[in-house]
Amino acid sequence: LPLANVCVVKVDGTPYLCKADEVGEICVNSGATGMAYFGLLGITKNVFEAIPLTAAGVPVSDQPFTRTGLLGFVGPDYLVFVVGKLDGLMTVSGRRHNADDVVATALAVEPMKFVYRGRIAVFSVTVLHDDRIVLVAEQRPDASEEDSFQWMSRVLQAIDSIHQVGVYCLALVPANTLPKAPLGGIHISETKQRFLEGALHPCNVLMCPHTCVTNLPKPRQKQPDVGPASMIVGNLVAGKRIAQASGRDVTQLEDNDQARKFLYLADVLQWRAQTTPDHPLFLLLNSKGTVASTASCIQLHKRAERVAVALMEKGRLNVGDHVALVYPPGVDLIATFYGCLYAGCIPITVRPPHPQNLATTLPTVKMIVEVSKSACILTTQVIMKLLKSKEAATAVDIKTWPTILDTDDMPKKKLASIFRPTSPDMLAYLDFSVSTTGILAGVKMSHAATSALCRSIKLQCELYPSRQIAICLDPYCGLGFALWCLCSVYSGHQSILVPPLELESNVSLWLSAVSQYKVRVTFCSYSVMEMCTKGLGTQTDILRMKGVNLSCVRTCMVVAEERPRITLTQSFSKLFKDLGLSARAVSTTFGCRVNVAICLQGTAGPDPTTVYVDMRALRHDRVRLVERGSPHSLPLMESGKILPGVKVIIAHTETKGPLGDSHLGEIWVSSPHNATGYYTVYGEAALHADHFTARLSFGDTQTVWARTGYLGFLRRTELTDASGERHDALYVVGSLDETLELRGMRYHPIDIETSVIRAHKSIAECAVFTWTNLLVVVVELEGSEQEALDLVALVTNVVLEEHYLIVGVVVIVDPGVIPINSRGEKQRMHLRDGFLADQLDPIYVAYNM
Repeated sequence: LPLANVCVVKVDGTPYLCKADEVGEICVNSGATGMAYFGLLGITKNVFEAIPLTAAGVPVSDQPFTRTGLLGFVGPDYLVFVVGKLDGLMTVSGRRHNADDVVATALAVEPMKFVYRGRIAVFSVTVLHDDRIVLVAEQRPDASEEDSFQWMSRVLQAIDSIHQVGVYCLALVPANTLPKAPLGGIHISETKQRFLEGALHPCNVLMCPHTCVTNLPKPRQKQPDVGPASMIVGNLVAGKRIAQASGRDVTQLEDNDQARKFLYLADVLQWRAQTTPDHPLFLLLNSKGTVASTASCIQLHKRAERVAVALMEKGRLNVGDHVALVYPPGVDLIATFYGCLYAGCIPITVRPPHPQNLATTLPTVKMIVEVSKSACILTTQVIMKLLKSKEAATAVDIKTWPTILDTDDMPKKKLASIFRPTSPDMLAYLDFSVSTTGILAGVKMSHAATSALCRSIKLQCELYPSRQIAICLDPYCGLGFALWCLCSVYSGHQSILVPPLELESNVSLWLSAVSQYKVRVTFCSYSVMEMCTKGLGTQTDILRMKGVNLSCVRTCMVVAEERPRITLTQSFSKLFKDLGLSARAVSTTFGCRVNVAICLQGTAGPDPTTVYVDMRALRHDRVRLVERGSPHSLPLMESGKILPGVKVIIAHTETKGPLGDSHLGEIWVSSPHNATGYYTVYGEAALHADHFTARLSFGDTQTVWARTGYLGFLRRTELTDASGERHDALYVVGSLDETLELRGMRYHPIDIETSVIRAHKSIAECAVFTWTNLLVVVVELEGSEQEALDLVALVTNVVLEEHYLIVGVVVIVDPGVIPINSRGEKQRMHLRDGFLADQLDPIYVAYNM
């Protein structure tokens, strides 16, 4: 321009003049340029009123200069060279790169016939404290996926060799889908916005986090472990108590003589049948909410006698033989359980196979029957036909079933004599369950442990013959089985049984029953709670008009073997607050294979407390309490109160020494209702000794503990419990078997999954596992398939940002692919097996480079 001055100033900070060979922003001072932006004072000052300074800080001129937004330098003969735009400047690992240069390199890659020349956008996004380069191009409609990938990998190599910088993400979108700028060309900022929101809908994606993310924190080096003795001394010096807590002492309680009389459940049932024959014990509801069947003390006793006769006469069974009970949830299951006790047989409850899905459910039934060495199967006529059907033969070898008896029409015969165990330590029943890691584990429950379990629950929930409780759980293992089959007979209360399967055809069944029978204590599972939250979210007004009122509920307990799911319990409480549900009612229980009921809120005692811990410290096996809402904070809710007679201690996972208050370690439990051991085919003695008869390496080395396999910590709170002592809260962090060891740190899958689910509205569910050293993220897409590839970058970003991990593989699948067991827990190992066997039928699999 005539009469114009041009200078080049530094890009960042104060506008100092650049040196002769330095690229900077070109500024112009001329009477012919614009003077201001209309109505935008701040930007006007920055752009139109720049005052360039010399190195000494003196203004170059008294006239203001206008910033052009162009990058360049002043060459020989005062020629001004423009090299790019300020908008396209990207600073990666401290080095500057120009978007236009990167585009030029991409355009130079042959052959160009797969993408459109002028339709390439390059920009940077900030992930994990640094800029990452993203390249988006429009793909020609006739290009195949293979051609495009070849072109993409060539572009990556070219940019790497010419610019010495890695591309974080390369995406190809269908023709004419990138947003256009007013003057033609691509609207870069709009494209970037779409990329970050997951609204770009690419048809091909290549992510390279492994090569270009170089600023991950160093992997954790394991320090040599501090010995258990030093640990105790350290805690004493710091004034910290050893993390040990216990429920009420059962030896001091008023029901001791009754407890001695009630050592065998078969005796208790006979006693109830004589003293209160017509007292109703069970009420089973069907999907319409009407009573499908009931059982009083005498009815249950008589049905049990008939079963015992059938076992001895038809089944020709001996005392101590194992019997598999394959029944749908109902009174038959309970009656046959007591029939086995009457005959001196050992019952094993087994979930019946699903008629529509025999291929996956029948092998589990077969496995339990074989592993438990069952001599006989008791079932209904319908299931018996199913077990022997042609369809069953394709899934298992049906010729090797043991004797199968159906109990539909049994002769009314009186039992000559009811079996009486010679000692309370004799085996009462076997409890089989498939763990989330896919291991089938059966545990042995003695008569003494069975009655101790019932007594603990009775004391904690204040259960008496005049009480009613509602149970919406599966009756096949763990606490669900105990509540369904054992507790009513022991305590005499009436159980309203709601099979969770019936909720599939009538979601409001459980809550309507709770309201109709004015139940004070109720139990459910996470899957039931989730069904209610999702299925009744919009129907609270309709339920209120139907007269559903939940103000009668004092405690609603979720039976769980995992860390409490705070988000789900809170949304359930909020949702049904309108129906009178008290905010304090919902809590969780905690149990595991070695002891099915360690914690349970019950009716007395302080409300469950919530603490916030630092997720980063948790990865290093440390507990750091933080304020609510602080960055990286994770809420943990107490898992209910420790049951009467139960002692809990926190032990170091490796040295097996006791830990201090608020220290993370393995939860060990000692109680009269601990299971007595695993029941497996090969009787792995070493495994058993380790899990069921562990002793501390230091301190109290006499007590025998069972190791739960769960990480957690105890914390003394300011609250007081029923005995007037300060209350100790137990917080469960997660199962040790499930944890992922990555980069020297311990990750809980649920934490990574929670971050991923938050990344995009179309992610319905997510599960993670490791394969070789790679982290695999499986995501269920609840939306159109064109959104599938948007998720790849979002998932990779969020896991990098929040967990400092690089995702190796992102698998995008349809809803319902991630397997979930009856407790509502994800079966991550089954999913991993499915992934490795290529059975997931994914929408898209992205292997990050």
